[in-house]
Amino acid sequence: MSQRQVLQVFELYQNARTRFVQMVAEQATRPQNIETLQNAGIMSLLRPLLLDVVPTIQQTAALALGRLANYNDDLAEAVVKGDILPQLVYSLAEQNCVYKKAAAFVLRAVGKHSPQLAQATVDCGALDSLVICLEDFDPGVKEAAAWALAYIARHNAELSQAVVDAGAVPLLVLCIQEPEIALKRIAASALSDISKHSPELAQTVVDVGAIAHLAQMILNPDEKLKHQVLSALSHIAKHSVDLAEMVVEAEIFPVVLTCLKEKDEYVKKNACTLIREIAKHTPELSQLIVNAGGVAAVIDCIESCRGNIRLPGIMMLGYVAAHSENLAMAVIISKGVPQLSACLSEEPEDHIKAAAAWALGQVGRHTPEHARAVAITDVLPVLLALYLSPESSEDLQVKSKKAIKNIIQKCTYLPALEPFLYDAPPNILKYVAGQFSKVLPHDSKARRLFVTSGGLKKIQEIKAEPGSLLQEYINNINSCYPEEIVRYYSPGYSDTLLQRVDSYQPLNN
Repeated sequence: MSQRQVLQVFELYQNARTRFVQMVAEQATRPQNIETLQNAGIMSLLRPLLLDVVPTIQQTAALALGRLANYNDDLAEAVVKGDILPQLVYSLAEQNCVYKKAAAFVLRAVGKHSPQLAQATVDCGALDSLVICLEDFDPGVKEAAAWALAYIARHNAELSQAVVDAGAVPLLVLCIQEPEIALKRIAASALSDISKHSPELAQTVVDVGAIAHLAQMILNPDEKLKHQVLSALSHIAKHSVDLAEMVVEAEIFPVVLTCLKEKDEYVKKNACTLIREIAKHTPELSQLIVNAGGVAAVIDCIESCRGNIRLPGIMMLGYVAAHSENLAMAVIISKGVPQLSACLSEEPEDHIKAAAAWALGQVGRHTPEHARAVAITDVLPVLLALYLSPESSEDLQVKSKKAIKNIIQKCTYLPALEPFLYDAPPNILKYVAGQFSKVLPHDSKARRLFVTSGGLKKIQEIKAEPGSLLQEYINNINSCYPEEIVRYYSPGYSDTLLQRVDSYQPLNN
């Protein structure tokens, strides 16, 4: 056998290995092939190819492993049990940029599924190697490393702290300043995932100057980048007053309000979330948002979208209104109440209805003027129906009841309360009767209207427990009228009159 024939055998073997990994990597992109590949023992066949002498075979084997591990946690677990991770981590420091990207992809694919699998990547020393990759000359390597770090950090505070301790945060802040949009996106996402878990982790992001760089990117035309930037700022602002003030000091207002008019719904949602996380902390921060035109802008945003995109805006209005009478009045003046009422009626999801009910309760709970502004939108019967409906979730029932109570206890606009005399259960009825007992003694016109509308008659029909608060309120209402009027409208009085007619003996001339 000639030398050429001997070398041809090696060449055939190399071609076969190359074709094998290429086909496996290609087949791994189709979900229907995954189970077959797994049953055929693909993991044990790919592992030695990670050490192949041919770089393209190594890279394609890593790519195939990443695609398999990305599919489900069983396959990711197989990568961990197959002792593949240490080899990948070692190669991150040694190999070329193509292999580094493939290896980082496998680490990301394993780490994304659960805290336990993410911890397995940490335990094999992946963080140090990934952080070194953040300094790589190739933007694609930086992006792959940032992505893997983000997937590890997103699970919990302990894993995020491990990413911080490995020195990732300053390098991620440098990455968001790079010209490549894809790298900016994933670096912002990683900072968001680190910041979300605790004030201390958010502070580590703030301490390296991230806020200023993130704030500058709010106006970037790339929508996916804006998603991540707004999310990162939200996660920083949510933890404390100090962090929220630092975000505000980066001059995000009124710039962030332009995001509420974007076509992309997730940009709108994340912008509303950021405004909500700032507004919830103090009346001063809420007032700053009002002064910047933020309440009116959020109300317009709620009107322009549907479903979960509305939720953070609804909650933001509730937080603003909760702080003070003046801030609640700002929500009313900006026509927030009709919009919240529309959300309560239009949205099919109970958790969105519950948020709208809560927000309406926060608007109406301050003074009679606030309560009237809510009541005249006819929202009280809707809240009552949601509270009484067996199909409503427990949370929706609780929030509807609380909102009804908040509004009714301040409401002196009696036409809005009167329907409740007929429909409300006793635990709500006592608040309604309480308001009538407060208003009627001081308003003669209301007393007359209460009689002609049938309200006084209905009050006499209510069966209250003797000595109860409801009975006390009924007695107070009755004391506003002459005794014969009360008797006239009491149940059975007409029968008493008829008996008197029957027993009456006319005088004979």
